Amino acid sequence: MRVAAILGKTGTERDLARFKRSDTTIDILPDLPETTAYDAALVFGGDGSIHRQLAALVATKTPALLVPTGSGNDFARALGLSRISDSLAAWQRFCSGRDNVLDIDAAQILQPPTSPDSGLAARNSYYCCVAGVGLDSEVNRRANSYPAWLRGNGGYALAVLPSLAAFRAPHVTAEFEDGTRISEPAMLAAFANAPAYGHGIRMAPRAQLDDGLLDVCFVRRVNKLKLLTVFPLVYFGAHLRLEEVLYRQVSRLRISSDPPLDIFGDGEFICRTPAEIAIMPRALRVIVR
Repeated sequence: MRVAAILGKTGTERDLARFKRSDTTIDILPDLPETTAYDAALVFGGDGSIHRQLAALVATKTPALLVPTGSGNDFARALGLSRISDSLAAWQRFCSGRDNVLDIDAAQILQPPTSPDSGLAARNSYYCCVAGVGLDSEVNRRANSYPAWLRGNGGYALAVLPSLAAFRAPHVTAEFEDGTRISEPAMLAAFANAPAYGHGIRMAPRAQLDDGLLDVCFVRRVNKLKLLTVFPLVYFGAHLRLEEVLYRQVSRLRISSDPPLDIFGDGEFICRTPAEIAIMPRALRVIVR
């Protein structure tokens, strides 16, 4: 069996040694190639590490095992892989019978060319967890500047207060496939494939990885003091009962804003609005326990 291993920023060869087997050839690579087929890929890291391999994983249909050595690990937890030992158990089962591979959804962001006559093609990006615009993008940007140990120990929550202080709610428009739309000042709009991001923030508690749907959470403009007061609710998914929160499940939407906003997905900058976001049913193969 030939396996690709991506150590990312936080994986080590010591971690990898636990997964080596006598019947397995492991190639340690900086990134998974989009043109080479492997029997499996071991990705050490968190949401950002798997995010950077999504295009190749979707293109090659390579079964991927995420080993949670990152700061957030929300996607790994959604797959039931909370600890390295969970991933090791999943790997042993895969090597024994390969009966623990699931086909799950991936989300795609399509950004059009900057102008019709630019000669550039539209750009596609994938994400597996949650993407969004507005306050959560500002928080992501700030949290990414923190050291890894802080990001993994409440760094996202710590970044909320300084990000909120200078935040002004932009006008955000979300247009859905059925012709309906939401268009008003917003604190944030998130489009989720998995329930949580930011190390346990359950922005989309109803999201499932294999239902062929994006869960859209649109938070209208709200008093900043109230937002801080109710912020803890999001860790339990209890924010959906607030009147300022609109929640939809769709397969496609278009997001635009005034002014243009950064879109972050899986904690990484992807592009700026406007953009199309769509779910790609069962486009990603993952190894689970």
